[in-house]
Amino acid sequence: PSMTLFRSFIFFFFYFLMIRRPPRSTLFPYTTLFRSDDMETESSGARKLKIIMSGTLILSGLYLTTLYNYLLFHSIAEVFIIVIACGIFIVAWNSRRFLDNNYLLFIGIAYLFIAVLELIHTLAYSGMGIFKGYGTDLPTQLWIAARYMESFTLLIAPLFFGRRIRLNLLFVAYASATCLIFLSIFFWNIFPVSFFEGTGLPPFKKISEYIISPIFFC
Repeated sequence: PSMTLFRSFIFFFFYFLMIRRPPRSTLFPYTTLFRSDDMETESSGARKLKIIMSGTLILSGLYLTTLYNYLLFHSIAEVFIIVIACGIFIVAWNSRRFLDNNYLLFIGIAYLFIAVLELIHTLAYSGMGIFKGYGTDLPTQLWIAARYMESFTLLIAPLFFGRRIRLNLLFVAYASATCLIFLSIFFWNIFPVSFFEGTGLPPFKKISEYIISPIFFC
């Protein structure tokens, strides 16, 4: 499990680093009038080298935390994922007036509720001591629920190219789905068991991973 979460963190980390800054000329047009191509190339190469070195140091430090305390690493990685998910929502929501299609807006709203599931998953993780009496099955159930919501969101999002979205209905739909997930886990106890203490993964967890993984590849 630690390597799976570590690979997920690496993916999100480098995806975040791939976001380019706007050209300086768009912010300060006159600052680039006297900049030569060689200076621009040199500064660009130095910036990429700094990013690679910084990323390598951060990832190395995070990997060392798995050797010292896996709970610490899990919390840091999950917080980073939650911040990215909330960032996607903030960018999509604030740019909704300028978007030509509702694809990104649909994904942004969905990731807000995915971040909520990830947050509760982080708080419910074994060792946090917040949800007592649930064991290891609770965070696994929340993780599976978040992955189902994320994968099916990305699967149906292309259907909203060029289509109008009623934001109120979309918020209600995702809020209702999130509430149903919490009710099925915490109150109704009808969410399938996702981890057996002492024996490992049940068929539901394995089948879910076989369903979710191809959806992400699509």
